[in-house]
Amino acid sequence: MATLTIEELAETLGPGRAIAGLDLGTKTIGLAMSDLSRRFATPRPVLKRIKFTQDAALLLDFAAKEKVAAFVIGLPMNMDGSAGPRVQATRAFVRSMSEKTDIPFVFWDERLSTVAAERALLEMDVSRAKRAERIDSAAASFILQGALDRLSMLARDASIEG
Repeated sequence: MATLTIEELAETLGPGRAIAGLDLGTKTIGLAMSDLSRRFATPRPVLKRIKFTQDAALLLDFAAKEKVAAFVIGLPMNMDGSAGPRVQATRAFVRSMSEKTDIPFVFWDERLSTVAAERALLEMDVSRAKRAERIDSAAASFILQGALDRLSMLARDASIEG
């Protein structure tokens, strides 16, 4: 399946379906999962990147095991809103994944998600070594939580209009 906007996802996603958050790095893929009510994002262990075919297989295994209804993937825009090489790499990854799965992808602006994740880990007094292991999944969790909050707002707006 192709990519959807968050609004399109809100219209097509049935109740009781979990969503995964992804923070695509050059060496790892940070993972997070929502609960079935889509209120909370929880970090999951990172996937170590090998090459695309193996990365895709690991991600699809994770999606099957967790019954993922959609992926929200961080789009690493520059602070001025322009798209750099990491944005192009993320879009290419999603294009390649869409040939392997019908699970929809939603791009989510991830500016400052890593900074927020780092701050949260520092506040929890996580050691530097542990922070390095957990930062990508924490960032995926921030990305996913932002999308979940938006979905919640869209659902509230729809119930007021309806």
